[in-house]
Amino acid sequence: MKTAMTVTPGASLTGTVRVPGDKSITHRAIILAALGEGVSTISGYCPGEDCLNTARAFRAMGLCIEETPTQLIVHGKGLRGLREPAAPIDCGNSGTGIRLLAGLLAGQDFFAVLTGDESIRRRPMGRVVKPLREMGAMVAGRQGGELAPLAITGQRLHGIRYVSPVASAQVKSALLLAGLFAEGTTEFQEPNLSRDHTERMFQSFGIPLKKNGTTVTLQGGGRVGGSRIGWSGRSIAIPGDFSSAAFLIVGATILPQSDVTLLNVGVNPTRIGLIEVLQRMGADIRVLRQWNEGGEPVADLRVKSAPLTGVTIGPDLVPQTIDEFPILCVAAAVAEGETVISGAEELRVKESDRIATMAAELRAMGARVYEKPDGLAIDGLGGKGENGRLTASTVVHSHGDHRVAMSLAIGGLTAQAPTTIVDSRCIETSFPNFESLLTRLLTGEEGKL
Repeated sequence: MKTAMTVTPGASLTGTVRVPGDKSITHRAIILAALGEGVSTISGYCPGEDCLNTARAFRAMGLCIEETPTQLIVHGKGLRGLREPAAPIDCGNSGTGIRLLAGLLAGQDFFAVLTGDESIRRRPMGRVVKPLREMGAMVAGRQGGELAPLAITGQRLHGIRYVSPVASAQVKSALLLAGLFAEGTTEFQEPNLSRDHTERMFQSFGIPLKKNGTTVTLQGGGRVGGSRIGWSGRSIAIPGDFSSAAFLIVGATILPQSDVTLLNVGVNPTRIGLIEVLQRMGADIRVLRQWNEGGEPVADLRVKSAPLTGVTIGPDLVPQTIDEFPILCVAAAVAEGETVISGAEELRVKESDRIATMAAELRAMGARVYEKPDGLAIDGLGGKGENGRLTASTVVHSHGDHRVAMSLAIGGLTAQAPTTIVDSRCIETSFPNFESLLTRLLTGEEGKL
């Protein structure tokens, strides 16, 4: 069922809030807790549909996962404790879920089918299927395994050295999970460092691996140095999702007289390229305190409104800003001067073609946006030291992409009249209660998620 959100322009965002738990880390915590021995407690997890679908996948494979509003309690059964699911596993809208589960299931001793919604069935799976097949996996799918559904018959795997043509945390994570069951060494190398949550999570569970620049190495086969790989359940605290915080960071920056403090936000250096870009543009973003939680850096951030100027963003920063691209486009649209983004071809195969989608929808809102094969050129509307405003009342479309929907909502706050975002239900995949939290910040109430 499609729904719509109407955003009325607001004067400012003020308050102190927490965003939902990190989606990427929650997926990985569920998976490694499920493969551990005994009970793990995951607190502060992301309650979005993407992560809940990963939990449902493990329930379908025989695990008990208890769910409360603040915790997931996972009763792990070890590396070989899963059982064959009775029906296809529906990963919903989650590219992370389907690709990581493909790596995990490749080394099991049963058959499983992975599928998802219409968006997932359009997204490229060959980037995961190809190296898994090199490890000995038996994976079938549409267009020779390029598209889901994926039918996986578990096999005995062997380690490989794989040089990835793209920086991809999902491909890297899928191969590391398969590597847990593979004989010999699994080595993954990528051109630039993608997010490293899997490596950090492995190390926090005591799973030995080696990192050297953009290369990570795992000795698998269920044994390391003659000892069996295995780990016990543990408590895992999930930091707030930086990609969710990004919408509020940009909103507080571009709306006059805003002042927002975000508590307990994950600031993994492979994720926070948006902060670097915004600060280059002139944003006022301050780290109030920083600490470490389960191997992940965490911080409280304070953001105040500030005028922005356009910048050039090259391929070197794309891996660190890949999920924040839609909201970064909104910041660029109301800044002064031109912002040019290049080397971002990967954005064409996300939940939507985010290059084409953001170009079309921001133009509908009055922005000056020019699409390129690998990015965008955005001629900002700002001038005279103030951020610009988008046009009057309009209707825009999310294209079923949660990050596009939330970005257009923040953009709508700078418009001259209300903006309606069609099909906003997709926001539930990552940021439940986004609309109510935004309303509280607009009224100055210090609500917390």
